[in-house]
Amino acid sequence: YSKSLHNKEDLSMAYKIGDACISCGACADECPVECISAGDDIYVINPDECIECGACNSVCPVEAPQQD
Repeated sequence: YSKSLHNKEDLSMAYKIGDACISCGACADECPVECISAGDDIYVINPDECIECGACNSVCPVEAPQQD
């Protein structure tokens, strides 16, 4: 019996930083794959590089990163 595997796009639950972001940078410092960077107003996560570990959310003081 063989399970069919889905593409990452099909199962993607990458994190996205919401409007609650206060641009403190804690998430970027904590990200093990360095996929978070400063955007124009808030930090942004590159969904193609996000490994969905949740480290960003665990250190965010306002819980801005959420699974998309």
